[in-house]
Amino acid sequence: MALVLSLDSADAGAIGGMATPLQRSLGIDSTKLGLLFTVESVVAAAGTIVFGWLVDRRARTRLLALTIVLWGVAMVACGAATSYAVLLAAQVALGAVIAAAQPAVASLVGDYSPPDLRGRVFGFILSGELIGTAIGVIAAGLLAEISWRLGFWALALPTPLLAWAIHRLPEPARGGASWLLPGQERIEARPGAAASRDEGPWRRPAQSVGARARAAGVEPRERLVRDVDPRKRSFVWGLGYVLRIPTNLVLIISSALGYYFFGGLRIFSIELLTGRYHLSHQAALGVAAIVGSGAVLGVYAAGKGVDGLLARGHDTARIWVASCAYLASAALFLLGLLSVALATALILYFLAAFALAAANPPLDAARLDIVPSHLWGRAEGVRMTVRKAAEAAAPVVFGYVAEDVFGGGPSPLRATFSVMLISLCGSGLISLIALRTYRRDAASADALTERARGRGRR
Repeated sequence: MALVLSLDSADAGAIGGMATPLQRSLGIDSTKLGLLFTVESVVAAAGTIVFGWLVDRRARTRLLALTIVLWGVAMVACGAATSYAVLLAAQVALGAVIAAAQPAVASLVGDYSPPDLRGRVFGFILSGELIGTAIGVIAAGLLAEISWRLGFWALALPTPLLAWAIHRLPEPARGGASWLLPGQERIEARPGAAASRDEGPWRRPAQSVGARARAAGVEPRERLVRDVDPRKRSFVWGLGYVLRIPTNLVLIISSALGYYFFGGLRIFSIELLTGRYHLSHQAALGVAAIVGSGAVLGVYAAGKGVDGLLARGHDTARIWVASCAYLASAALFLLGLLSVALATALILYFLAAFALAAANPPLDAARLDIVPSHLWGRAEGVRMTVRKAAEAAAPVVFGYVAEDVFGGGPSPLRATFSVMLISLCGSGLISLIALRTYRRDAASADALTERARGRGRR
C-alpha cells in the first residue's frame, strides 16, 4: 500500500526535482511548469469519484494492479514526449489512471486493520507518499542532469513488479471480518463472514470510537442510520450520504487546505532553496532530502502516538493531534522562511515538515471512524476530488503570485510561501470544529455498519 501511494506522489515530486532542466529544455516558465501538475490533478480529481464507487463494488486488489500497469505506461509516454503539448497530454493520461489509488488504499486499510491500529498503519502507509515525493525530487532531479526523460522512465521501472505483488494480495471481506491482528499472518475469516476473534492466539481488537461512543450513551444521527443499506444504493445516493456527515465535511476541507500548501511546496521547494540560500541544484536536493526525512518521522510518530492516546480513552485524540500539528507546522515554516542562516532554517524546516506530515495519519484514521465501511471508497473519492482540486490550484496560484504579485521583490517565492501559510492555519482551526460532531458521527457509522453486517448474515 505504501508503494502504491509512492507512485501517486512520485510524478509531482519528479516535476519539482527536474524543474530547472525541464524549463530549460522545453522553454517554459514557472506557470507552465505548475500546469503540468495541475492538469494531472484535475483529471484525477474527476476520476476519483467514479473509482470510489467502483472500489465499493469491485475487487480492490485487482483494480489497483490494473491501475499500476497503466500508470507505468503513462510514465513511459511522459518520458517520450517530444514537446510541451505532448507532455501535457501524457500528464492528462497519468491523472486518469492514478485516480483509483487513494480510494482503494483507504478502503483496504479499513478492512485489513482493526480500528485501534489504523493510526499507526496509516503512518506506515502514508510514508510511501512522502518517500515517493522524495524519490521523485531527488532521483528524477539527479537523472535530469543527464536527461529529464530518464527521470520519468526510471519511475516506470518498478510498476510491473508492484502490480504483480498487489494482485497477489488477498481481497479482504468488508466490515471487519478480515482484520489482521498483531501476530496474525493470514486472513482466516472467509469473505462475507461475521467478525469473530473469540478463538485463536490473537487479542481481540479494542472497540472503535463509534462503539465506545454508543456505549457511553451517544445517540447516532437518525437521518444517517434510518432504513439505510449502503450496499444497494445508487452512485449519486452514496455521494450525497457521505456529504451529509458533518465531521466528514469538516475533515475534507481541513485536509484539502493542508494538501494545497503541500502541493505548492513540492513543486517549488527546490527553487525556493536555490534562490533563498544560493545553493546549487544538487545541494538543494540534499537539503530537501533532510527536510523530507522529518516528514517521514512525523507520520510514523503521529500514527503510533495517536493510537496510544486512543487506547488511554482519549476518543477525540485524532482530531486534537491533527489540529495542533497543522498550527505548529505553520509557525515553524514561518520561522524558517524568516531565518537567514541555512543551518537554523534547516532545523526549522525539518520540524515543520514533521508537524505537517503528522496531521495526516490521525485524519485518515478519523475518516474511517465516521463513514460506514461499505462507503469508504466513495467517501475517499469525494475527499480526493476536493484534495486534488486544491493540489491542482496550488502550483498555478503559487507560480502566479510569485511572478506577478511579488515578482518585483527580492525574494518572491519566500514572500509567496509566507502568505500561503494562511492555508495551514486554516486547516488547524477548521479541524477543531469536528470536536463537536466526531463522536456522534462515529456512533452513526458504527450503528449502520452493524446493521449492514446483520443483513449480510441473514
